[in-house]
Amino acid sequence: MLLEIEELTKHYPEPGGRRLPILDVPRFALNEGERMALIGRSGCGKTTLLHIIAGLRSPSGGRVALDGIDLTRLSEQGRDRIRAAKIGYVFQTFNLLPAFTALENVLLGMTFARGRLNPRRARALLERVGLSDRAHHKPRALSVGEQQRVAVARALANQPRLLLADEPTANVDPANQDRILDLIHETCAEESIALIMVTHAMDVARRFERIERLEEINRIAKGPAAS
Repeated sequence: MLLEIEELTKHYPEPGGRRLPILDVPRFALNEGERMALIGRSGCGKTTLLHIIAGLRSPSGGRVALDGIDLTRLSEQGRDRIRAAKIGYVFQTFNLLPAFTALENVLLGMTFARGRLNPRRARALLERVGLSDRAHHKPRALSVGEQQRVAVARALANQPRLLLADEPTANVDPANQDRILDLIHETCAEESIALIMVTHAMDVARRFERIERLEEINRIAKGPAAS
């Protein structure tokens, strides 16, 4: 088992000492190399769950284990190391560094994991997403679809054990959507990378053998405040 979650809770403080519950997931697991779509209405906590799995946020309680390592017992620096070595993350908002070229953004992603650069793999990934001729362009010179493809290449740069993708096709046109999805699925299959993709689009979710609706694995009835 690659990912195991047990009795995961997350809440946020509110004025007056109250707590706003976001997540209460009794159990969730993902096998090595398994690919699944995570769906649910807007504001039900999907992004929060991805952030906790990635170690970007801490849960209020429970256990999150990746490759047998309990992330909830690690320091922030420890979680950063695990994320850099084992997790790729595709953000909705791309999060590319504007001062660096497409190639440099992919290479910088490599430095966080092992401190070793692999320019050949970085260029190969950019070629695979159809951006070999745009490798030396900075984000402001790239279209929205091109920026998202760079973000996907960066997330795959270190051959992660787990890829987390948060609505990776939400801001691109249908042609780029298919290209990005093909790239993610093909690379994950070839390199045995497990995948959790958050999406609102059922045509995207139907490309997965496993589809989970967060409302069905989360014991809390969600409101619009969760994200």
